[in-house]
Amino acid sequence: MKTKVLSLVTMFLLGASMVFAQAKTEKFEVKGNCGMCETRIEKAAKSVDGVTKADWNKETKMIELSFDESKTSVSSVQRAIAKVGHDTPMHKADDEVYNALPGCCKYDRTETKKVMEMRGHEDHNH
Repeated sequence: MKTKVLSLVTMFLLGASMVFAQAKTEKFEVKGNCGMCETRIEKAAKSVDGVTKADWNKETKMIELSFDESKTSVSSVQRAIAKVGHDTPMHKADDEVYNALPGCCKYDRTETKKVMEMRGHEDHNH
């Protein structure tokens, strides 16, 4: 009887550790300005399958994500955020989507544009 209980407890702990091992937390910058941006950014992040938490801070412009690595990636979440008009380190929002944002949500894109233009040029000299 003790052996069966011990085996059951061991299997439970092993299963639980495998579930928690896939959970990951990441932080990255997302361009935005106001409370409407916060709602839009967090909703876009949470729409990605595997994201369990998304909290964007309008003061720091940083989002903290919790997600299941076996279901999604940081790139997928950043792509979803860019699709709703907010630039991220990996993905730039389409100009058409950005231009459709309310005036208070429009942020300075000059820095993002410079970074995106340089991307892909690290491997060769000009």
